[in-house]
Amino acid sequence: MSWFKKLLIFVFVAFLLGVTSITATYFWLKDDLPDVATLKDVRLQTPMQVFTADGELISQFGEQRRIPLRLDEMPPLLIQAFLATEDTRFYEHPGIDIIGIMRAATVVATSGELSQGASTITQQLARNFFLSREKKLIRKIKEIFLAIHIEQLLTKDEILELYLNKIELGHRAFGVGAAAQVYFGKTVQELSVDEMAIIAGLPKAPSVLNPVRSASNARARRNVVLGRMLDTGAIDRATFDAAIAAPVTSRLHGAQITASAPYIAEMVRQQMVDRFGEEVAYTEGFRVYTTINSKDQAIARRALQQNLYDYDERHGYRGPVAELWQSQLQQSDAAEPVFTEKNRPEPAEINAYLDRQQGIEDLIPAIVLDVKQQSAMVLLKGGQLQELSWDGLKWARSFITDERQGTAPKTAAAILKPGQHILVRQQDELWRLSQIPAASSALVAIDPKDGAIRSLVGGYSFAQSQFNRVTQAKRQVGSNIKPFIYSAALEHNYTLASLMNDAPIHHWDAGAGIAWRPRNSPAVYDGPIRIREALAKSKNVVSIRLLRGIGIDATIEQLLKFGFSAADLPRNETLALGSASSTPLEVVTGYAVFANGGFLVQPYVVDKVLNAEDKVIFQHQPLLACEACPETDGETSAQAAPRVISAQNAFLIADALKSSIWGGGDWRQGTGWNGTAWQLQNLRRRDLAGKTGTTNDSKDTWFSGFNSDLAVTSWVGFDDANRSLGRALWNANLGREQSAGAESGARTAMPAWQSFMRQILPAYPEKTVTPPVGISSVRIDLTTGLLSRSTDHTSSFEFFKLGTEPTQYVSGSVPQVQFGDNNQQKQELEELF
Repeated sequence: MSWFKKLLIFVFVAFLLGVTSITATYFWLKDDLPDVATLKDVRLQTPMQVFTADGELISQFGEQRRIPLRLDEMPPLLIQAFLATEDTRFYEHPGIDIIGIMRAATVVATSGELSQGASTITQQLARNFFLSREKKLIRKIKEIFLAIHIEQLLTKDEILELYLNKIELGHRAFGVGAAAQVYFGKTVQELSVDEMAIIAGLPKAPSVLNPVRSASNARARRNVVLGRMLDTGAIDRATFDAAIAAPVTSRLHGAQITASAPYIAEMVRQQMVDRFGEEVAYTEGFRVYTTINSKDQAIARRALQQNLYDYDERHGYRGPVAELWQSQLQQSDAAEPVFTEKNRPEPAEINAYLDRQQGIEDLIPAIVLDVKQQSAMVLLKGGQLQELSWDGLKWARSFITDERQGTAPKTAAAILKPGQHILVRQQDELWRLSQIPAASSALVAIDPKDGAIRSLVGGYSFAQSQFNRVTQAKRQVGSNIKPFIYSAALEHNYTLASLMNDAPIHHWDAGAGIAWRPRNSPAVYDGPIRIREALAKSKNVVSIRLLRGIGIDATIEQLLKFGFSAADLPRNETLALGSASSTPLEVVTGYAVFANGGFLVQPYVVDKVLNAEDKVIFQHQPLLACEACPETDGETSAQAAPRVISAQNAFLIADALKSSIWGGGDWRQGTGWNGTAWQLQNLRRRDLAGKTGTTNDSKDTWFSGFNSDLAVTSWVGFDDANRSLGRALWNANLGREQSAGAESGARTAMPAWQSFMRQILPAYPEKTVTPPVGISSVRIDLTTGLLSRSTDHTSSFEFFKLGTEPTQYVSGSVPQVQFGDNNQQKQELEELF
């Protein structure tokens, strides 16, 4: 037998042995191979995104950052960069590259180690979905079989699309869309050629080749990719030269957050986890659309923060954050170096120190470099020199206690000295000395027609405290409770014209052996007063007398209709003064009942949820404030919220609360009077109604107000519920010495409400409120509440529920008015007359 025949036999036998070995290996591994058919319906783990109602991104939740893209959404040059680097014959081979495998086999034969992968893109896809990264021969064999299966199941474009969306590219970025965002803060369409090359070079070793970890490593790998792109004709020489010369600049970028609403984001995250479970919520690519309007939310956030700054400045300056250098050398165990006036740090050292400091919200770290008579020069973090003028400094009386501040400073040296680490902020165009506010606040706005939350700010800064004071802080509501007490009164034979005795109360508690002497704030008593005026002036003793006239049980029964919890309502007369504790969200929900005509809506923030395929998987169906909700094709399309009070009751209380703003009487005749919210007259909106609230010792301050489109509650207090907001000089920023005033609902909480409403009201045109059926209007005498024939300043029109109007005209006799079942109150008034 010739040598040629022997060679043919050898080759044939070797071929048969090879085929047999491969077949045997396949059947041996067959049961261990995953089903690649799952790739037909693969769901990439995509983070959950939370949006405002107008499409702005609030937050993103999920460990893996991924922005899935179709292949036709990726720049062709980016695709060519990956092909040139990872698999130049991708569109020609059947899933495995024989030449590459032979090269890897040679290395194994000579070294005994599998140091070269020779993996095609299809093999990498198989490994990424189904296998580990360990370099073992058995894993490599499985990878080959899976790659061949994948090529039979999917088209080349489908494989490439999955690969470019699945590949790990460092810093929890999976896929090219996420990598473009994480490293460059761009979409893939915005990437430059050199940036595309950096991303295409990452699959080899994303942890050490990424540009954030090492610019030099990323540059070297980028240049290799660019060279391969040049070799394959993907780019020309000029493009190559320009890309090679480009600097490597990169930093980590988060998701492109375009709306600041972190408290809302956390509410949504918790709701989604509760509904779907943590694993599903964070990986299925849900897009959650909230009820928040991004512009209104930004206004609410700024209104709350500015109000806290104003409060903080009224109470004085608490001093610098730290001393960078001091007039005399002092021993210190601090981590930061201590310098002396003679041994000041070099500018580079100061900048290095500032680079390590963190600002918060709009407060920027700064170092005082020089202090003049009434100004100071500071260096801001980032290297900018900025002068603080006297207008930005003069507020800084020294803080002594919440009740006391130091004398007004005359010079900048009384406030600052060189070397101090301070915080500054820019208000309008003025740079101001500032500090992190000590007090806390909350602001929430809902649509009274359906309960949709339009704006919500749960504190000064989510970064400082994740405690959401809108939903989690139960605080005493103070006089914010009174409209609900008065609503109960209207259900028990009282009218807005009923007279009450505004006089001090002395109640002896035999059990405790003490006298209870609740007082008005301020301690002014008007004697006989109509209920409308008493509510507008927030008369404490009148509220207590109403509670006595109605009875505690009946009052609590009425309060429960507004959504308050029975467990939070004390069963004693302090209830009339607001000793009940509620969250701002509960309070604003109650006020919405007056705004919408008597319906209890349920606040909600998640409007709808879309899955990765843009299908709506959840749509909130709110309860609407409507007597007869609209119908479509004979089927109810919306569900009515429960009516909890009559339309007449809601209208009367809402109208009475307008008097808190606009007052009453005739100022020209000396009979005019103001309500506690009279400052809101400058909004020039007759459709607004509201109520202030202040608790004992000014520990909590509130303002809740509304029109038919919005119900809004503002709260200010300390997180320490036992700490008083104290007293401070009025208009301290104006530099005028004026008498001290206690913090209150009107002074402390209402400005945030006012600032918010001033900016958003133009989007809600003023509407004329028409009295509902069952309401009448008659002219009454302002002193007695009886009918009047006069048309001068002694009388005015008043609203009544039909059948409750006074029946007697005013005369010189004792007024005959209704007092429910409380004869003692009637006797007190008769004695006064």
